[in-house]
Amino acid sequence: MFPMVTGFMNYGQQTVQTARYIGQSFMITLSHVNRFPVTIQYPYEKLITSERFRGRIHFEFDKCIACEVCVRVCPIDLPVVDWKLETDIQKKRLLNYSIDFGICIFCGNCVEYCPTNCLSMTEEYELSTYDRHELNYNQIALGRLPLSIIGDYTIRTVLNSSHHKKKAME
Repeated sequence: MFPMVTGFMNYGQQTVQTARYIGQSFMITLSHVNRFPVTIQYPYEKLITSERFRGRIHFEFDKCIACEVCVRVCPIDLPVVDWKLETDIQKKRLLNYSIDFGICIFCGNCVEYCPTNCLSMTEEYELSTYDRHELNYNQIALGRLPLSIIGDYTIRTVLNSSHHKKKAME
């Protein structure tokens, strides 16, 4: 008879413990109700990138002096700079400039050390292609200005930082 009583006590304790666990999990669920969703529907919604985001590199051909500082500071010697020395004015003339984004690690050293600020990082991050040779951008492709997702009315932008969320609530 004594084992039967202890069995009922264990059953009662287990029932109380189970009810406590269910209550705790329910409280955790209720605490997550007021949070913003983490997942976004990507092609139709896009996150606004931060100011320091390192996207595709934009290149301004007219500002470049072909000094090749970008090649020297790049950890993988990536930018290809072709130039010709003009003998009459003793200056380099830029012929071709290209970057292969399939190899680029987006460190931003080329942008930081460029003396003429002809390179800049954009907010463009959609660089996927079916052929990796299409990721080799020449000066014409690098010179295109990126499309801003903020001005595109077909895409709903999602504010990702708390700073933007505070401004949106005001």
